[in-house]
Amino acid sequence: MAVIPPFNSKGLLPPGEFDVTFDELRQSILIIGPQAQAERSCWDSAWRAHLVHNLEVLTRQLWQVGVTAVFADGSFVEEKDHPNDIDGYFECELAPLKSGQLARDLNRLDAGGIWTWDPASRRSCRGSPKRQLPMWHKYRIELYPHVPGLLSGIRDRWGNEMEFPSAFRRSRRDGTPRGILKLCSGTHP
Repeated sequence: MAVIPPFNSKGLLPPGEFDVTFDELRQSILIIGPQAQAERSCWDSAWRAHLVHNLEVLTRQLWQVGVTAVFADGSFVEEKDHPNDIDGYFECELAPLKSGQLARDLNRLDAGGIWTWDPASRRSCRGSPKRQLPMWHKYRIELYPHVPGLLSGIRDRWGNEMEFPSAFRRSRRDGTPRGILKLCSGTHP
């Protein structure tokens, strides 16, 4: 059985949390494409593989500073030929996040100060109306810190603020539930 199941009828990774190593991810439907589209030339496996490489760089940095729970999703887990980026979040403790120690530790591992979530650090990108974080400009990845129990600033369709785990398990298009990847460092049971 595949670690990552096929897309559902709405073109989404089915709801659920899928533990996956980077080797498994590289061999999955998210890189090689759905069987029905194998003949299509527009599925951009090379771009998706590049995004996964970048995600692995950032995830390994998080693991080096003691962050173990890293999740990825966004349009990357949808049946989209060329996703713009990969979105995700990681679980961390409040004290190192609030004091800035987490960002300092991470920025020692990656030159350029890309580990920041300060709104003032966002810059425009040609062709996009949204201003992006420095990590997006370098890697096309946005990983946000999540302290369990704190809200994300993202609201559901009724206006209620959600935690990242709830917000990231829904399609932005229409709020349909979708799956998410939990990144693992090695083999898993």
